[in-house]
Parts: sequence; structure tokens; C-alpha cells
Amino acid sequence: MGESVRVFLASRNPKKLLEMRRILEAHLPGVEVLGLDDVAPYDEPVEDQPTFVGNATLKARAGLAATGLPSVADDSGLCVDALNGMPGVLSARWSGPPKDDGRNNALLLDQLHDVPDDRRGAHFACAVAFCAPPSAGRPEGAELVVEGRMDGRVIRETRGGGGFGYDVLFEAVEFPGRTTAELDAADKDSVSHRGRALREIAPQIADLLTP
Repeated sequence: MGESVRVFLASRNPKKLLEMRRILEAHLPGVEVLGLDDVAPYDEPVEDQPTFVGNATLKARAGLAATGLPSVADDSGLCVDALNGMPGVLSARWSGPPKDDGRNNALLLDQLHDVPDDRRGAHFACAVAFCAPPSAGRPEGAELVVEGRMDGRVIRETRGGGGFGYDVLFEAVEFPGRTTAELDAADKDSVSHRGRALREIAPQIADLLTP
């Protein structure tokens, strides 16, 4: 694959971009990966869909329309059993505007303060969508969507300096005793909802973009 192939990731979260690049580039060697801060500004769509798949698809389609580049977008969130699956698609803005991880985590801890340890189950969910422009072999373009999941529990205090969002409060079932903010990149990628979704979709993207 030539280095001229470019993919747009509809995100400006630097940690999320690094996570996505790390996995995508393993399947797309030489690819140039651009984020929102690397392209001309455009009106980003309001994430008003009731599902992660709906929001991810909305953002990927908008990215393709604005940049003309093959576009990847994800939507993800934390679904807590004791909160009937919330905050879910509202995870990033759970505590209201402006988006703030610290306030979101503090609110979640407050909401779960009297929930016993055996009822603090939760999972991270992620949908990753890809939209490709029309080409000689695909005059109608192409769309892909995959989903990933990471099961675990919400602990009672923040721990760790890595990751982002609710990682400081979440222990994956595969790594009890350590939050996902305490895992190194390889361990987190191996079990994370986004890592699983990206590993599934990355070879499909590579197939579509390989001449």
C-alpha cells in the first residue's frame, strides 16, 4: 500500500487518536491518519442518535462528506447495570456541559455511593463506523460498522493516570485489581471495547483501501 492513502478519524481527543492509530496502522502500514484538527473545520453533527451505532455512523458519514477522505468514527460509553445501562450514549456529557471527565466521574461515584460491590457490574460499549467514497470498483462507496464490548465493574475511587473518560473507575474482568487507567497500552488494547472493534474492522478497511 502506498503512503498516499489517507484515512480521517473524526476525533480530536489525542488519547483516542493515538489508540486508534496504533491499531489501524498495524493493518494499514504507511497510511496517513488525520484527525479533526488536521482538516478544515466543518459543522460536526449533533450526536442525537439513541445508539452507539447510530452516532458512529452519523459522524463517519459527516466526516466523509466534509473531507472526501475514507472516514472512521466511533461512539462509545459506559453502561452501568445499577443505573439501567446509563450513562450509555450520554457518557461524555453525563454531568452536563461542558464535557469534563472529572465531573462525570464524580457524578458517577455519587450516584453509586450506596450500591454494594456485588451490584457494581458495568461494561464499556463501542461502535466503530467506516465510510469510503465512491471509486472505480465501488461506485456506491462503502460503509462498515462493528461493535465491541469490555465487561467489568465500577470501583469506589479513581485510580491510574492513563486512558481517559471513566477508565480511572473501571476494572475489566480480565484485569481485576487494576483499572483500565492503570494498564499499559498493549494490555488495554487486548481487552478494550474500542480495541476489539478496531481489530475487527481494521482488516476490512485495509481490504477496501488496498488497490
